[in-house]
Amino acid sequence: MDVGGNPLLPDSILYEIFLYLDHVDVLSATLVCRQWHAVARDEFLWKELFYRYYRISREVPRHPAAVSWYDEFQRLYDTIPCVEVQTLKEHSDQVLHLSFSHSGYLFATCSKDCTVKIWNNELDISLLHSSNMRPYNWSYTQFSQFNSDDSLLLVSGVFVGPHNSSSGEIAVISMENFLLLSRVRNKPYDVFGCWLNETNLISGNLHRIGHITSCSVLWLNNAFQGIESENVNVVKRLFKIQNLNASTIRTVMVADCSRYDSPDLLLDYGEQLAAASTSPCQVFDLGSDSEEEEAKPKQNLTSELAAQESPEDGSVTAGGGLQQFLDDIMEGRVRPLMTEKELETKVAELLARNRTKPPELNLVPTDGHSKKKYLIFTTGCLTYSPHQIGIKQILPHQMTTAGPVLGEERRSDEFFDSLDHVIDIHGHIIGMGLSPDHRYLYVNSRAWPQDCIISDPMQPPPIAEEIDLHVFDMKTMKEVKRALRAHRAYTPNDECFFIFLDVSRDFVASGAEDRHGYIWDRHYNICLAKLQHDDVVNSVAFSPMEQELLLTASDDATVKVWRSPRSVRIQQAKKPRPRKLLFSWLLNQKS
Repeated sequence: MDVGGNPLLPDSILYEIFLYLDHVDVLSATLVCRQWHAVARDEFLWKELFYRYYRISREVPRHPAAVSWYDEFQRLYDTIPCVEVQTLKEHSDQVLHLSFSHSGYLFATCSKDCTVKIWNNELDISLLHSSNMRPYNWSYTQFSQFNSDDSLLLVSGVFVGPHNSSSGEIAVISMENFLLLSRVRNKPYDVFGCWLNETNLISGNLHRIGHITSCSVLWLNNAFQGIESENVNVVKRLFKIQNLNASTIRTVMVADCSRYDSPDLLLDYGEQLAAASTSPCQVFDLGSDSEEEEAKPKQNLTSELAAQESPEDGSVTAGGGLQQFLDDIMEGRVRPLMTEKELETKVAELLARNRTKPPELNLVPTDGHSKKKYLIFTTGCLTYSPHQIGIKQILPHQMTTAGPVLGEERRSDEFFDSLDHVIDIHGHIIGMGLSPDHRYLYVNSRAWPQDCIISDPMQPPPIAEEIDLHVFDMKTMKEVKRALRAHRAYTPNDECFFIFLDVSRDFVASGAEDRHGYIWDRHYNICLAKLQHDDVVNSVAFSPMEQELLLTASDDATVKVWRSPRSVRIQQAKKPRPRKLLFSWLLNQKS
């Protein structure tokens, strides 16, 4: 018997469900299983079963693409990539990152063994190419990304410089012949880098200004630097942003606003909106002049200082504000006494107040600005651990290396760029990923204690073992999901490392330090599967063409391949009968 042309769920899963729901003995569960087929078409019963089995609030509606509650039950049972079908053991050390090509035919892996390996994604996955980066003085490879037409691969790694100092470098590899086309400096190494378009990539550099004050510069680089004419501009400065309290810009990625109009999945039902309105996660705009946002402590000290220290005639100068501040210190009007680090931070803010370009307004895309792109990265204002998400709009003239070189188009008195928008996570950010439509940003973080106060930027608050998974709508710049807490991490602040997550049309997956990968449903906000490894799971990746295929990478030096029960059945059905057995049968018949 079937429902809507689909086969019924196997008796094994029905048996498990009834045993779980009704807490009956084995015999009763078996009898219920046998009787279930008589009412299998009853939509009300499937709805009741769905809400009770998955423990979902009844305020959550059915998935918008579903035609029945039975179909939803079968989707969440049958299409989750939770069946291990292959283990790849070609790496000799920890595997740190996975990335698919946009076509889904290839994927790349990075590892502590200092290689980047490129694989054929076929029924049986096979190794296509391996590049060893040790000859370029790399310590290990940590991140990779294919460009939009899959002709180039960006590989980010840790570079060992003079006196064993660690910096970063980005290499560009051709997918046609696997030749190394160019190498770009990248500092700090956990900027990772990303593609802006088919031929231009973004890298970072860091300049120290003081003990805990620095400046992050983001560069646009041409991928073909080694073969372009010396008359062609192959690098251009995008942004120069001041960092306070030992923070730096890291983990850059690009969001394309043109994808917002056709989202894969809208996350706007009532329970999530209610959760967002009560979320402790603060969202604020550094470009706003509202008194409410200026009143938030330590969130925008520049505007606060400007309001407190402006001369009576209304004129404000950086030099005048700094001079007044120094006079207040000399005459004892600054209470309580400031530490050396606090003094450096305030002086840096005052010096940069009139040297910073104002933020871009109207970040929310409109019909006339659907081609906008945002640069997204982690940053901070209170301590070195990344606790904020910075968003900076990339204007059309900034999307090419052509034009003035090294920021010559800028006014000489405005050499810092301000952030257009900031999202405060109130915790240590350890992972970020965009949904395929770039509409939603998913963020892994480990929370700080509530109401904690940071007095020393070099001593951030302790972080929770639980990993919170937040979701932000990039169209409204607001949080739209309550935080999920199903996976864990154990390393302290000073040893905390990145755990990469990935998002498909319907699912989101993440690694964890508890030796598992995790899969959630994006619509129902529930954990669907735990995927076992022998060590920390660092990275996960869905195939962009087939969300029922998932890869997980681990410190156990393996990459595991997971497929859904449905796709495993289909593949097994397609396998031809062995000819050897048929030939033996024919011989027996003749004899």
